[in-house]
Amino acid sequence: MNVNAIREQFPILHQHINEHPLVYLDSAASSQKPRSVIDAMKKYYESDNANVHRGVHTLGSRATDAYEGAREKIRAFLNAKSVQEIIYTRGTTTALNLVAASYARAVCGEGDEIVITPMEHHSNLIPWQQAAKATGAVLKYIPLQADGTITLEDAQRTITDRTKIVSIVHVSNVLGVINPVKEIAAVAHRYGAVMVVDGAQSTPHMKVDVQDLDCDFFAFSGHKMCGPTGIGVLYGKKELLEKMEPIEFGGEMIDFVDLYESTWKELPWKFEGGTPIIAGAVGLGAAIDFLQEVGLDAIEAHEHKLASYAYERLSAIAGTTIYGPGPRERAGLITFNIEDVHPHDVATVLDTKGIAIRAGHHCAQPLMRWLNVSATARASFYVYNTEEDVDRLADALHQTKEFFGHAIG
Repeated sequence: MNVNAIREQFPILHQHINEHPLVYLDSAASSQKPRSVIDAMKKYYESDNANVHRGVHTLGSRATDAYEGAREKIRAFLNAKSVQEIIYTRGTTTALNLVAASYARAVCGEGDEIVITPMEHHSNLIPWQQAAKATGAVLKYIPLQADGTITLEDAQRTITDRTKIVSIVHVSNVLGVINPVKEIAAVAHRYGAVMVVDGAQSTPHMKVDVQDLDCDFFAFSGHKMCGPTGIGVLYGKKELLEKMEPIEFGGEMIDFVDLYESTWKELPWKFEGGTPIIAGAVGLGAAIDFLQEVGLDAIEAHEHKLASYAYERLSAIAGTTIYGPGPRERAGLITFNIEDVHPHDVATVLDTKGIAIRAGHHCAQPLMRWLNVSATARASFYVYNTEEDVDRLADALHQTKEFFGHAIG
């Protein structure tokens, strides 16, 4: 994989921040976009802009073809059986809320169980809290090991014949943990429960095959995988989606409307009320083209190499704590703290050197409490990052530690 050639395709990377070349290490929050994605959306707005599924004129037909063509790309990308299983949403958050508001509230009752983990992003935690409150279900947590991983044995002990839903993040946005969702799905199915996977941090970085995982629902966002903001996907098994009721009502999603009763379109459109995110779908389709051209296996290997190198470099900085498993068991991010330096201060100093990282609780406050910290710093890597980026990060962290060490002294 030619990283320098790939970097040339990302216009935003070729700038200086605070008089330093930009080093962007915040792709777990949102990735940058290649020229092909930007151009695809620009072409749609300049040449094909029209609403979909409504008009018979040429622009409407071209817009519909682009919108539905992107859906087929997504189906193939995930290896779903049918485009009817691909629901456009605003992102992972909306997709998970759809399952929690429609499916969970239909199947859960008093004393039933919803099983998640303490490492979940708020988007895969709060919807289940609300579903449990609305239905009388019990929210249960698979415990974490000392390094932040979960074991299949603990999952088996937590999931019972009262469990209706198991919802787990594929890759933790804080710990870099890659969870055994395929094996946990098999456990869930033995007890008659469905498996929901938050794929926001896995889909951009590794091959995802929903049939191989045998998950029942899978959610991800476009903006973390070189696509635009405001577009995401819920994959669901057709037989489950057909039984679910929509939670948004209006145009586009209806079949027949009378004064007192209405019926819905078939899948996937019954869940896509209103004018959809057409340009976003076009951009997401272009992003999938880009990722497949590079190759997901190559991307995963590249990120693993960078994360291992970063783990080595940051571990050598005295007073640095790295959270999560060792370099062989983690995805392409490093979450850390420097002793006696608040992560916001770390991020602020790094920004003065042109280095962008994330600092805060990363929308995972229960996990922060489990780690016994209020916040952490996080460097996350993607297809356009290099070992030179890691070196600049490590050197800047040395300088940051020295600066605050002198200030404290």
